[in-house]
Amino acid sequence: MRFAQPEFLYLLAAVPLIILFFVARFRRRRDVLRQLGEPELLDRLSRSTAAGRQSVKAALVILTLVCFALALARPQFGTRSETVRQTGFSVMIALDVSNSMLAEDVRPNRLIRAKYAVRSLVRQLRNDRVGLVVFAGSAFLQCPLTTDYSIVELFLNGIDTQTVGTQGTAIAEALRIAGRSFRQDHKGYKAVVLITDGEDHQEDPVAVAAELAALDVRVYVVGIGTPLGVPIPVTGEDGMVAGHMRDRSGEVVMSRLDEYTLRHIAETTGGAYYRASPGGEEMDLVYDTLESLERAEFESREFTQYVERYQYILLFGLLLLVADTVIRDRRLLVES
Repeated sequence: MRFAQPEFLYLLAAVPLIILFFVARFRRRRDVLRQLGEPELLDRLSRSTAAGRQSVKAALVILTLVCFALALARPQFGTRSETVRQTGFSVMIALDVSNSMLAEDVRPNRLIRAKYAVRSLVRQLRNDRVGLVVFAGSAFLQCPLTTDYSIVELFLNGIDTQTVGTQGTAIAEALRIAGRSFRQDHKGYKAVVLITDGEDHQEDPVAVAAELAALDVRVYVVGIGTPLGVPIPVTGEDGMVAGHMRDRSGEVVMSRLDEYTLRHIAETTGGAYYRASPGGEEMDLVYDTLESLERAEFESREFTQYVERYQYILLFGLLLLVADTVIRDRRLLVES
């Protein structure tokens, strides 16, 4: 046995006080009557009052309060098992955290806008699994597929350009790790949402996209930035911009959104490409696309649920209350 809301059991602490109240009341009544006259005369005058019935009614009131307190605490006896079948799609989010994401052609900067886009998508999910891969010069699985969206939010809050020690933009590796994160036995819809500025100077990401397409994984790409290119700010210890990133020859590095490559990645897998907008409408489009596609069962859980039994105690308490109303504390006197 357990109580679903045990805090209501504290009401039972009032029972001894109520008992003391009735005891004091009966004693006071008896003492007052003794002061009025002879006991035999008082017994003759108060024949219509049944002291025993008054005690019974007091006991019924106390028991009724006990039943109501127990019912409020919701006692639960016994258990039953239920199977929950959950259907949905699985989506891995691959988030670029390289230094180029500090560029401010998108306000306040690319990385902050990218994290906003991730939150926007996650908050629309319902019973769907989501995971997170972060990448710069290398990539790793930050959060495996889960339906606990608060965990994803927690990981997301701690992400910055220092999350990955190696600088660069390893899109191909991020896609490969995202693809491996899906369960092989999952028959439902699987997608990767890639959020990046697209400046990959390493392995060819389109070739990896082709591998994902063979596994029936689609890639939806959200490009962060502008094709014109802007310098990458460098901040000092005080968090203020101290200059801009330069290459080995001393020239200021310009970071540009590589839409050509990103579109090619999306088209290779049958996905779609979107450029990040000020209002974030592209994430609504991504979710609408995912929502319209096939869902499948990806988890079956059996769990034990306790059975509510408060109804019986509540009914018993109501019966006691009715009995208290029916029982009279005065006798019917018949004239002789």
